[in-house]
Amino acid sequence: MKIATQTGAELTHVAKLSENIPIAMLTTSDDDGALASRPMTALEMDAQGALWFFTDVRSSKVDHLRAVNLSFMDKDQGAYVSLSGRGEISTDRARIQSLWTVFAKPWFPDGPESSNLALLKFVPNKADYWDGPSSKMVRAFGLIAPIIAGKPVGLGEQGSLTALSPSTPIPVLHP
Repeated sequence: MKIATQTGAELTHVAKLSENIPIAMLTTSDDDGALASRPMTALEMDAQGALWFFTDVRSSKVDHLRAVNLSFMDKDQGAYVSLSGRGEISTDRARIQSLWTVFAKPWFPDGPESSNLALLKFVPNKADYWDGPSSKMVRAFGLIAPIIAGKPVGLGEQGSLTALSPSTPIPVLHP
């Protein structure tokens, strides 16, 4: 994933934690309220902290972007990031071209000119993260120490970051 220089310390921290995790799980809520998750390859984190993905405009997720969660996990480094926010669809052909990668060709065989190809822009407003030690031995100790101590033992850093993007009121939909 390409990462632009971030506008603030909180976004810089989120970028650092997720920069080496190429796949995120994107979770939306379906029409019946059920949660649906799918793996997505992050293409870019722009300077405002928005994450960009390729998507097919015919996908059901396109209709469910009001409240979205992205989760990144790097088990080997002990890094976990959960982002809450909203999604937007962009059909900006110049931006699609600039983010194009041959790895997307199996899904979009006509390349960046594929008629159903669009960008999903994820705008985060909150992040929760767990940044454990990257040493497997230290993490193994972290699994054993609570058992020996009989209580949770903290290893690493955990936190929540809020107000990652400017507040945009979410419209209330009335049936």
